Amino acid sequence: MYTFGSSLLALQVQGEGTPFAGSGEVVSLIAETTPLNQAVLALLLLFSVVSWAIILQKSWAFRASDRDTARFLDAFRQSTKFSEIQTVCSTLSATPLVGVFQAGYAEINAQFRVTAGGQPGATGGPPPRPVLKSLDGVDRALIRAATAEVNKLERRMTFLATTASVTPFIGLFGTVVGIMIAFQRIGASGSTNLAIVAPGISEALIATAAGLFAAIPALVFYNHFTHRVKECSAILDDFALEFLNIAERNFT
Repeated sequence: MYTFGSSLLALQVQGEGTPFAGSGEVVSLIAETTPLNQAVLALLLLFSVVSWAIILQKSWAFRASDRDTARFLDAFRQSTKFSEIQTVCSTLSATPLVGVFQAGYAEINAQFRVTAGGQPGATGGPPPRPVLKSLDGVDRALIRAATAEVNKLERRMTFLATTASVTPFIGLFGTVVGIMIAFQRIGASGSTNLAIVAPGISEALIATAAGLFAAIPALVFYNHFTHRVKECSAILDDFALEFLNIAERNFT
């Protein structure tokens, strides 16, 4: 019991006298690393900064898209004419539904011009009822527009996937090189004292930590944004079907 109590007291005194590594020591370790490790850390920092810029931009874009999508759907379902919806599209540009609607509306107008030019109304009679020449043509226009909008939503997400998959290996490369240099120092000094081994190992492990710091947020938000793109794609498909139903009821 006396020996165990003495050991605890000795550990407590040692812990009180030895400060924990803080941010200043980490900065000094980075400053003392080899130029190769510093280049690895700089590359990882670049990946991290660009990834966070994409994350913030995508978060803002999806938030604005959700807001404008709800407003656009309300206006679309309350309106009785496509021309009325066309006038509000410029104020709700953040939603991908605007691009799909405008593609379908443009295709309908193009078919109306062809139909009106080929079937003039009787003299003094009412103008002919607009009729769609091909509902499949409108469907194809909506599909093309929806695909283009999904591609816009996925823009720059590839960089997040690349960051999540590449940066851990870049950090591991820096760690391996750092450990090799540490063993070379041990061999040159001819001593395995912890005071000689620890600094080199610490310098090497910083690269692994930096790689994980860049990779984990990129992976988390890449999965999150991929799920959001799937949700938006489903909304676009539903809207295209709704648009086709209205066009079929009124123009065929």
